Amino acid sequence: MSEQWANWAGNQSVTGIVTAHPRGPEEIAAVLLRASGEGRRVRPVGSGHSFTGIACPDPGSVQLVLDRWSDAVSVDAANGLVTVQAGMPLHRLNRLLEAAGLAMANLGDIEQQTISGALSTGTHGTGAAYGGLATQLRALELVLPDGSLLRCSAEENPDVFAAARVGLGALGVVSTLTLAVVPLFAIRAEEGPMPLEETLARFDELVAAHDHVEFYWFPHSRMTLLKRNTRLPLEAGLAPLPAWREWWDDEFLSNTVFGGLVALGRRFPGVVRPSARVASRALGARTFTDVSHKVFTSPRRVRFLEMEYAVARADLLGVVRELVDAVERSELRIAFPVEVRVSAADDITLSTASGRDSGYVAVHLPAGTDPAEYFGILERIAGQVGGRPHWGKLHTLDAEALVDRYPRFEEFQALRKRLDPSGLLGNAYLDRVLGKG
Repeated sequence: MSEQWANWAGNQSVTGIVTAHPRGPEEIAAVLLRASGEGRRVRPVGSGHSFTGIACPDPGSVQLVLDRWSDAVSVDAANGLVTVQAGMPLHRLNRLLEAAGLAMANLGDIEQQTISGALSTGTHGTGAAYGGLATQLRALELVLPDGSLLRCSAEENPDVFAAARVGLGALGVVSTLTLAVVPLFAIRAEEGPMPLEETLARFDELVAAHDHVEFYWFPHSRMTLLKRNTRLPLEAGLAPLPAWREWWDDEFLSNTVFGGLVALGRRFPGVVRPSARVASRALGARTFTDVSHKVFTSPRRVRFLEMEYAVARADLLGVVRELVDAVERSELRIAFPVEVRVSAADDITLSTASGRDSGYVAVHLPAGTDPAEYFGILERIAGQVGGRPHWGKLHTLDAEALVDRYPRFEEFQALRKRLDPSGLLGNAYLDRVLGKG
């Protein structure tokens, strides 16, 4: 039966596809072999939170959904390891770990992705001493395009493991994965407004003083919302936000009111700039302590489009300053704040932090709008310093451009050609960013 699909933001969609819901590696292999015999390509998909077409199958292709392969396999608290099936969403994983007295060492700011989707696209959080989610991966099983099962770790098939940790769904279908986890811990969160100039002047100092730092700059204002998170042992005690304050800040102001302002701005563009200045001061200062995943993540109900570029950490503040100047010189009306984060270098072939400590700049626009002018500004600025686009967030680069951004790019291409010589797991997006050959 011919089906259709669209991602969370609604900017990627396709009709005329076949959807498969396999239960385990044997059924995944059967889907791959059947599709190959029918001359169809296959794309695995998680929760559809990518803004690029990375999970979007070509018309006539098979979309492989692992919602029926999403349980825990084992939890080894003594050795700090957990093995789960690839379709498990992060929100379930976080609660499973909390119940076992464990936690992910670091997380991004949403938890709706599947764990395999988050890893495959290079999802990361913030923290100068902490890498992206893929740095927490210790082993995985891939169902290869020929139907065979390949186990990968630092000791077993290490060349594949180095690439498959951020594999873009291009090397095989992730079946199960093993993560390194840590004892459950708390985070003391300090959040509040700070003038843009002060935030930029003190940023390196703040990053050095706290485990996880990020800030949001509100275009058309000179204000930021600064978040400083410090890791604490549970024994230090929890002091979570009162339920009413959590609802007021995270649901009513950040989603309901903000969503209303975005909708109003789309209808009446003239209100965007004054509304942005109001929004920059709407969230007051707050301090609280809670278990880690409740601080790292927050609900995102206002649908948007996003571009994010990773640059060398030393170039981050220069990129932010140039972006601020370019937006202020333009006629753009931007309702969404710009997000700025940092992460540690890693050794993963196509990780945006591969080989260098990194800073991240993310820009957003309401879903359904044309992002070309605004996103083009960030892409131009980041490109001048060798910026690398997030694989799941909008960009215009192709393989010819990306080969100069990643020292090991051709290594990944060669591995893909070896594991998937016919391009069974390809689609239009992968053809663009990795090449067809």
